[in-house]
Amino acid sequence: MRKRVLFICIHNSARSQMAEAFLNQICGDEFEVHSAGLEPGKLNPTVVEAMREIGIDISRNATKGVFDFVKSGKMFAYVITVCDETSAERCPIFPGVTKRLHWGFPDPSSFQGSAEEKLAKTREVRDLIKAKIEQWCREVCPMAASQT
Repeated sequence: MRKRVLFICIHNSARSQMAEAFLNQICGDEFEVHSAGLEPGKLNPTVVEAMREIGIDISRNATKGVFDFVKSGKMFAYVITVCDETSAERCPIFPGVTKRLHWGFPDPSSFQGSAEEKLAKTREVRDLIKAKIEQWCREVCPMAASQT
């Protein structure tokens, strides 16, 4: 049985969407992966573009609300916040045996500058998230560890 993982950020428009996509790609056989936001918004088009550049299409993903997952009664092995620490403190407590982790990453929706400057900064965040997922998978996912 695959363990459930939930990535949470503010709007479920960028960081949590990228984390969900990477975990599905890297060790999706081990995990059932979801993402959600405290205040679901719209998918960030710059993030969609940055992910498309590396062959991952998230353009059809919908943003979801974290409280819908709480109400669903689903149990999660891991709840991982990828927003700033202050926002992470607003996350609800999930029932059952849940391990909470916090991996703070800059928010692409707050980036200033030209479209190209925003895309460059978003690529940096994308690569940081991918590296963190790869590292975590080596620690918790036997299949990923055997491939490195």
